[in-house]
Amino acid sequence: MKKSGAAIVIEALCRNGADTVFGYPGGAVLPIYDELYKNAHRINHVLCAHEQNAAHAADGFARVSGKAGVVIATSGPGATNLVTGIANAYLDSVPLVAITGNVAVPLLGRDSFQEVDITGITQEIVKHNFAVSDVKDLNGILDAAFQIALSGRPGPVLVDIPKSIQTDMCDDSEYTCQELFFNSLPEVDLSETLRLISAAERPLIYSGGGVVSSGASDELLVLAKRISAPVTFSMMGLTALPANEPLNLGMCGMHGTASSAEMFRKCDLIIALGVRFSDRATGNTVKYKEGKKIIHIDIDHAEINKNTAADVELCGDVKAVLQQLLQKLPRIARPEWENECARAKKQDFYPKSDQLTPRNLLQTVASYCTPDTVIATDVGQHQMWTMQYFPFQMPRTLLTSGGLGTMGFGLGAAIGGCIANKRKPTVLFTGDGSFGMCLQELATAVSQHLPLVIVIFNNGVLGMVRQWQTMFYDKHYSHTTLNRKTDFVALAKAFGANGKKIFTLAGLERALFNPPADTPLVLDCQLDMDEFVLPMIPPGGSVNDLITRRN
Repeated sequence: MKKSGAAIVIEALCRNGADTVFGYPGGAVLPIYDELYKNAHRINHVLCAHEQNAAHAADGFARVSGKAGVVIATSGPGATNLVTGIANAYLDSVPLVAITGNVAVPLLGRDSFQEVDITGITQEIVKHNFAVSDVKDLNGILDAAFQIALSGRPGPVLVDIPKSIQTDMCDDSEYTCQELFFNSLPEVDLSETLRLISAAERPLIYSGGGVVSSGASDELLVLAKRISAPVTFSMMGLTALPANEPLNLGMCGMHGTASSAEMFRKCDLIIALGVRFSDRATGNTVKYKEGKKIIHIDIDHAEINKNTAADVELCGDVKAVLQQLLQKLPRIARPEWENECARAKKQDFYPKSDQLTPRNLLQTVASYCTPDTVIATDVGQHQMWTMQYFPFQMPRTLLTSGGLGTMGFGLGAAIGGCIANKRKPTVLFTGDGSFGMCLQELATAVSQHLPLVIVIFNNGVLGMVRQWQTMFYDKHYSHTTLNRKTDFVALAKAFGANGKKIFTLAGLERALFNPPADTPLVLDCQLDMDEFVLPMIPPGGSVNDLITRRN
């Protein structure tokens, strides 16, 4: 039976479990959209307001569901609008399949209308990309795209399909498949790992996004308890253990908790799981390792010894390696070290206040959330406050831009995460600066009848940049005071959402008490522009230079 390339795309999506896709139509993908129309009973297409946000929505969908997110865009500006979203997924190791249209094959390379070399543009921000030149290859290429996106260290794959390929016909018997081979994890040599863990007096586990993506939370908890090791997290790994777990020290690094910094200073062994030792996590890399041994477990060999030298290298899936390790690792009780952890955590608690502060705002919203509530953030001070104060309870409930730090990521991601989480109430914490970059996606949230609660930390400034200007640039507030007259409540209502301006904790609680079940709610929370994110390790510093309060 002959099928068009566009029909092959639909069959491949269904075969690979993609029941929801995000996108924006255009001339170069009209054949695909015609097939989406015919197959609306099989695939839910979510029309977004901008292609970048469609990519972020697919990203959020992938993080919550564990499946590959799918985004579709037309050629030229449609494809280039995906670039930031693809880069964001790449740096946060999120499985994403981006399908772009292009001009017909005979028109390629002629500067045709809306033609760009999107495979060339995205080459450095994808695991792999494909430019389809023969309809007979399309079926196998799409299967390969999903396999590559999900295998090993997850990431984005782009498939560029010229319009003529979408309309070309192909018989079932003419399909060709891409053969891919993925090696299973061999038995690893754990002798040195076991020796270092046994010899250590003060082990610390540094857990990253690889623990969440591999589903290794249970193994992480068993490891921590078996060897009495407190656990600190990268931002991407923060949800791997419940916040109320006694060994959970919260986030480490530049804006990590004071307890994580203290325990890091004192530890003599770091067991790093699915992390890449980014500069924001380590600070001064020379001082970072002083007096410590490092065991680094990661699925991507390129990350081992890239930023920080390891004493033991274990390359493989975190869950599989931990399962092998736990089979051989005896119980090693360290009661004094556990007590030290408990003492350190006491400094992370703060006195109660009835004022509307970032901490009280987050704790109040948290009291209205369930353990499986998906939390999205944009980038800036509100993001760091969320990492510090929100009590996450379950893996895959945090959507945030870690590696790229993309302002504007949050609303698209919240839409995708909400849909992946069966359209349950979802919270977006954002800043007035970040929200201004993506607010058109309110149209999507409203049209999709999504129960989003959008909490704007409105301090009238680009808060994180202003904080740096205060601390390191002699208070030269160059273009960080927004001076905008935007009325977010009126804006929300113009989009068809609900909106309220919040000045007090009592007002916030009233707004959260009975939010609409099928309409976004925008809460414009008025905060002091001089609130700082603390603790903070200054750039180039170490945990020994931790700043805990404003001078």
